[in-house]
Amino acid sequence: MPARVRSKPGVEIAAGGALVAIAVTAAAIVGDVYEGTGWLLLPIFLGLGLLIHGVARLPHDTKVPLSRIAEWVLPILCACVILTAWWGASALNMFPPGTVPGPAEVGDAFRAEVASGRLFADMIASLYRVSWGFLSAVMLAVPLGLVIGRHAATRAALMPLINFFRSLSPIAWIPFAIVWFGVGDPPAIAIIFIATFFQVVLATAAAAASVPKVYYKVAEDLGLRSRAVLFQITLPAIMPQLVTALRVAIGVAWMVVVAAEMIAVRSGLGFLIVDARNGLRMDLVVCGMITIGTIGIGLDVAFARLARIPSLRWGFER
Repeated sequence: MPARVRSKPGVEIAAGGALVAIAVTAAAIVGDVYEGTGWLLLPIFLGLGLLIHGVARLPHDTKVPLSRIAEWVLPILCACVILTAWWGASALNMFPPGTVPGPAEVGDAFRAEVASGRLFADMIASLYRVSWGFLSAVMLAVPLGLVIGRHAATRAALMPLINFFRSLSPIAWIPFAIVWFGVGDPPAIAIIFIATFFQVVLATAAAAASVPKVYYKVAEDLGLRSRAVLFQITLPAIMPQLVTALRVAIGVAWMVVVAAEMIAVRSGLGFLIVDARNGLRMDLVVCGMITIGTIGIGLDVAFARLARIPSLRWGFER
């Protein structure tokens, strides 16, 4: 039997991407002139199939580190593929009118919001609420988590309650926050506090409980006092896990502030989305969504950079 010829994954990925790009470009060019462009969906789906098949056949090289250029280029390429698919779907009129705006409409909305200054004002308002809610939660949750992690009796008494409140959706607290704090910044800050407080408490308690007991035995042999044990042993030992927990918590806080601003305040990115929805401005809705996602990526990258500090990274490499 003749040997079966198999193409390389890179060739399939390149061919699939090129096929999708050509089909979408053709749809964008001839779509305004000719209405019968539905046949272009066939090469688009064929190209996507080649892309998926090529990616599935890629070798498992998770142990091979990517270069810094690849770390920047690959996300940009993925974003370009998504943008191209979005543009092609809009050019082919695949969405009902008024439901999903095209990239050009969203770009115009961005320019209008930036020119008016409203987008920057909403960004500052949302970041202000997240900062107050997140920082206040961390300042109270870390000490409580240390106590719970180091004392078995306290852990047995409080862990069920903490797990109970952690399981409640932060959105469920919105009615109480409005009743207790009125309308404005305080209820949004309170909801962010609730969303992050219990998560940080549990992460800190788990990290403190996992510190090897030999560390404390050595500290006892050296005659270290309680304050020195806290700042020289416990906190450095739990810092890697704590930074990871804070990275997750800031993402939760950023998601929650959007939901809180849809109800409790009249400014911020969440209010921008709900106000645009009420006005049937779906381009502004997408504009707000892109801004929220971009800021979320920035916050995540900042905490990821924090975890790379040499004095913290030792905990990840033990």
